[in-house]
Amino acid sequence: MTQDREEMKGLLPTKLHKALIIAAVPMTLAALYLVFIWSPVERIMGPVQKIFYFHVASAWNAFFAFFIVFVFSLLFLFTKKRKYDLIAGVSGEIGVVFTAIVLTTGPIWARSAWNTWWTWEPRLTTTLILFFMYIAYIMIRNLDMEWQKRARLASVFGIIGFVNVPIVYMSIRWWESNLHPVVMSEGAEGAGGGLEPSMLFTLIFSVFTLTLIYFILLQKGLYVEKLKLQVKKLKAKEQEKMIS
Repeated sequence: MTQDREEMKGLLPTKLHKALIIAAVPMTLAALYLVFIWSPVERIMGPVQKIFYFHVASAWNAFFAFFIVFVFSLLFLFTKKRKYDLIAGVSGEIGVVFTAIVLTTGPIWARSAWNTWWTWEPRLTTTLILFFMYIAYIMIRNLDMEWQKRARLASVFGIIGFVNVPIVYMSIRWWESNLHPVVMSEGAEGAGGGLEPSMLFTLIFSVFTLTLIYFILLQKGLYVEKLKLQVKKLKAKEQEKMIS
């Protein structure tokens, strides 16, 4: 009974988790204010350009989430510790969500920039491939087999899938595509290219805000996964009692 209580205690939200949630609320409100009110309207694309902040911030966090999958998949293969497998799995699910946001906001932005919702431009195509690869990763994690075998298979696939992340990032340079929209400042201060300072600040703040939300989701996801494991243990104990 004492062991069960200790296990359940480890499932409760930590002070750090509560602090992250408290910090996320004002940061999210501040990010929305910066995006829609404080940052200037881009003179060529107009108000639709503001989706850029959510699009880029989501893309960065998707890459970061898949990097975590890569790192903790390696750690699992070397240590066989289940906690590393759980972290990789939850991060993969969050990465898929952020990639879905990228693929949703991108066409809205593209409609204004290219006058079309979709084009098989290198970055869009490689991002779509990345999305489907990690959908497959999640499907592997839900296969009906012994958890160690499933975890090993998912870890290998998660490591291989991460190879596509630098391909997505470098695709514009490697295939010399100039279609992907980039908001640039062409004023005197922006000679040579670059975001207008207030836009750059808003972008950086948006990235940090979504990164904070990523860590909150990661902790929430781990809580759910640990709770599932605890339920399975309790069911197994009940079955043993019934048999005995």
